[in-house]
Amino acid sequence: MNELTIIQRIAVWILPVVFAITAHEVAHGWVAKKYGDNTAAMQGRLTLNPIKHIDLFGTIIIPGLLLITGTGFIFGWANPVPVNARNFKKPLHDMAIVALAGPVSNLLMAVAWALIARVGITIGESEESISLPLIYTGIAGISINLVLMLINFLPIPPLDGSRVLTGMLPPHLAWQYNKLERYGFIILLILLYTKVLNVILEYPMYFAQYLFFSIAGM
Repeated sequence: MNELTIIQRIAVWILPVVFAITAHEVAHGWVAKKYGDNTAAMQGRLTLNPIKHIDLFGTIIIPGLLLITGTGFIFGWANPVPVNARNFKKPLHDMAIVALAGPVSNLLMAVAWALIARVGITIGESEESISLPLIYTGIAGISINLVLMLINFLPIPPLDGSRVLTGMLPPHLAWQYNKLERYGFIILLILLYTKVLNVILEYPMYFAQYLFFSIAGM
């Protein structure tokens, strides 16, 4: 996408980024409701309306800066949907399932964007005004959803991977482990700044992109 102008890149990425982040949070709330917690539903958070989920810093500023600076690595987050684990029959187990719903939603969206890109490739050069937006937006959709999925699988509280790991730990160890949550954002920023995050995600991202770009026919 290096051939695109900054304005074109923003136009291509804005829908996939906002939708990926929003649907990720809705998935948490939807599964929480299935397991007995209606907190997100009662607060009107089970909607794909991005206004209900946008975090100024995480949904707009961070992805925008990463996009403009051309780091090649774009991610973000929304306001987390409220989940009250006390409403679950098996709090640790059910919370792990709720956490897993976010990355799974990104996986499914990556498939959808790959199919959209494939439609663009099928249309081909005969209708570039239609095919190119589909291809570029599809690539962006695949990329942002794979990044969100892989990052959220990291076992750093409060990322989703930590909730899954918590569900597998004995209660006393889970309690100690989750005390790291206050430092989670700082840890993530340090990993990003030092490019350790790039090293961690490089090979999983390579293989995931290879698979989904193959689905897209690239």
